[in-house]
Amino acid sequence: MTMTINEPTTQERADLLVMLAKHRHFLRFTTRDLTDEQAGQRTTASELCLGGLIKHVTAVERNWVNTIVDGPSAMPDFTELTEEDYARRADEFRMLPGETLEGVLAAYDEVARRTDGLVDTLPDLDALLPLPKAPWFQETHWSVRRVFLHIIAETSQHAGHADIIREALDGSKTMG
Repeated sequence: MTMTINEPTTQERADLLVMLAKHRHFLRFTTRDLTDEQAGQRTTASELCLGGLIKHVTAVERNWVNTIVDGPSAMPDFTELTEEDYARRADEFRMLPGETLEGVLAAYDEVARRTDGLVDTLPDLDALLPLPKAPWFQETHWSVRRVFLHIIAETSQHAGHADIIREALDGSKTMG
């Protein structure tokens, strides 16, 4: 993916966009030259596969961006999830029948464009967002800036997981 960065209004926004692009590149790079079957293959004891990781990161980024735009109702109350909800969330980590790597990457690109547009145009990165109810949040609010930093951290963490999965798949490495 080639990313064009329009002239951001501040260096901070430029830095956020560069870091988002960098970590997205590392995540996407783990899928280079793979078939759909390989993208859906588990190579470790975990349930994770490369296509599923990208689906998950796409869903997380989409949910956070929807929360920025639409408020906390864009995310579920994580303290009241049903078994059905957990099953749907587990499907984020798998390539399902009919899904293709090309489709997964296209969805990721679409979400990335939307996020990048918000990074560049939101009037106030200090604006506070109420967090959804979840047992892992100690705070009740995050700044929009912190949400973008969380997306970067999530992407980076899963790019590392993807690197391990790819190396186990065929020995390919992101670096080295």
